[in-house]
Amino acid sequence: MKIAPSILSADFANLQKDVEITAQAGAEYLHIDIMDGHFVPNLSFGEPILKALRPHSKQIFDCHLMVDNPEDYIAILAEAGADVIGVHYEATPHIYRVLQQIKETGCKAEVVINPGTPVTVLTDLLEVVDAVLIMTVNPGFGGQKFLPGMLSKIKELNQIKKDRKLGFEIEVDGGINDKTIIECQQAGATVAVAGSFVFNSANPSATIQLLHEVTGD
Repeated sequence: MKIAPSILSADFANLQKDVEITAQAGAEYLHIDIMDGHFVPNLSFGEPILKALRPHSKQIFDCHLMVDNPEDYIAILAEAGADVIGVHYEATPHIYRVLQQIKETGCKAEVVINPGTPVTVLTDLLEVVDAVLIMTVNPGFGGQKFLPGMLSKIKELNQIKKDRKLGFEIEVDGGINDKTIIECQQAGATVAVAGSFVFNSANPSATIQLLHEVTGD
């Protein structure tokens, strides 16, 4: 299981230090939430933060766009150092085109679905994407409780992946801890975003290592 610490829950005054802690703890990914205050109520990181962190980390920068008009951000994020760019199915009427746009930059394309969006909307996209992110909380706020009803959605997507012999990652985001991560892994998830559980702990490095241990990594 790949662990993707979410810096939305990190110490903003010591962001570089927290990022370095996650890398030293063996986290392959770094999850970066980009919010515009429209698609979701909050504002968060933008291209300057991404560009500032890039020289200090060799991790996979997993950029999760929670914005209207996501096509306006793709080239900017790719240039700033993104490796994976995730776009919400609900954020654009032209999701296929935006995913193609991401691939054209050389980044990996990820489609994201909210808790209320069924897996069936992804049928015609799965051949194009490198990853699917299933939100296991409502997007836009850290520290929420895991929605157990999303496990059936993960299982459904994983079965489609097997049936069609596809290789995309199944990522989960929201309410991930040492117990819910096991449930997600058993359902078929391959990447887990963990924010509050990691950075609100007394020892973020040990917490990341715990997540690796319980998933057998």
